[in-house]
Amino acid sequence: MALKTRITEMLEIEKPIIQAAMGWIARSQLSSAFSNAGGMGIIETSSGELDAVRAEILKMRDLTDKPFGVNVAQAFVRDPDIVQFVIDQGIKFVTTSAGNPKKYTSQLKEAGLTVFHVVPSLKAALGAIDAGVDGLIVEGGEGGGFKNPKDVASMVLIPQVCEAVDVPVVAAGGIMDGATMAAAFSLGAEGVLMGTRILSSAESPVHENWKQAIVDADATDTVFLNRDGPGPALRALRTERTTRIEQDGVENIFGEFAGTQQVYFGGDLEAGIALTGQVAGRIKGVRPVADILNETMDQFHATVGRLTQLQV
Repeated sequence: MALKTRITEMLEIEKPIIQAAMGWIARSQLSSAFSNAGGMGIIETSSGELDAVRAEILKMRDLTDKPFGVNVAQAFVRDPDIVQFVIDQGIKFVTTSAGNPKKYTSQLKEAGLTVFHVVPSLKAALGAIDAGVDGLIVEGGEGGGFKNPKDVASMVLIPQVCEAVDVPVVAAGGIMDGATMAAAFSLGAEGVLMGTRILSSAESPVHENWKQAIVDADATDTVFLNRDGPGPALRALRTERTTRIEQDGVENIFGEFAGTQQVYFGGDLEAGIALTGQVAGRIKGVRPVADILNETMDQFHATVGRLTQLQV
């Protein structure tokens, strides 16, 4: 069954589901599968490897004829010409994150791009609206990755933002199936973003050890690190290393990412930090992206249908 929202219309996609822009991971292999399945695949730039990113965008054009976008994670991209880089690639949709939306929004919109900004709070959402964004990705604290140290759960944050803004909202944090998508829509969202669920998909390029750790995880098997800084807070898979950081703290959280390649692609989960959301506790298997998205939509419609049958 089709589902039309402002998200599907603005982005010209079949399913109102966006893929998280995970550094080094959100590249053509994964993102083309997501777009081909009817969602919005996103190519990352947070790795800072723009030559590689450019090559991945070219691969995307060979692997899919469906829409896809690019993320600009401002805190992690050092190239001052990142906006022009994105424009030059012919990209039409950009998500911005990890920084002030006023920095790039005007330039991107002047070039005709659609811009959604990722926000972790109502204050940040209102700031993004003032900057002129077309939509918001509202991310609850249960999601994986870099977080606001003053985290707010999706069940509170999504309706708080939706009640205060008129632009379309994409819900992120804890989303992995049709039931959670329906819950997000009931709170006012018009689309959802998936991270950890897609991280553990068959097309994800990360090592099988990480995927299996997600499948084996309980909802309590992530840790919220670096709440008191310096640097950003984050949510990651619980390992001996991250448990030590949780207990003892760390002077420089970014120093813990020196072993990222060994974690992501070598399978050594103790070599660094494996950014993972609490929803890992609900993921029971490694599935193809198309199956995940199709099943999500079927479950969404079934959930909405069940709710409409309730006697009130």
